[in-house]
Amino acid sequence: MELHSDTFNPEDFPWQGLTLTPAAAAHIRELSAKQPGMLGVRLSVKQTGCAGFGYVLDTVREPDKDDLVFEAEGAKLFAPLQAMPFIDGTEVDYVQEGLNQLFKFHNPKAQNECGCGESFGV
Repeated sequence: MELHSDTFNPEDFPWQGLTLTPAAAAHIRELSAKQPGMLGVRLSVKQTGCAGFGYVLDTVREPDKDDLVFEAEGAKLFAPLQAMPFIDGTEVDYVQEGLNQLFKFHNPKAQNECGCGESFGV
């Protein structure tokens, strides 16, 4: 993902933010409790897949200088400012599908998703 600062400055926009469901917040708290020094998780995007972008979740031990921090029920969700044009307004959930448990992203900016659900387009 490449943003050109001469044409777009993420700091110039009022962001809606990111939200966590109670299930997602509980899972992030659980992960943080199991990993000493973990502050929360970072949600970012990368160019991938047939639809354009994919979500990336990483553990955070130290925030990056351009991270925005969203907190719910004691769980912290970090997001790089440069990712906000693609994920602003996203609700992060943690669900069980069959035998699997996974994070799900409800992104109002996603105009389409690939068939396998691994990537989205804005």
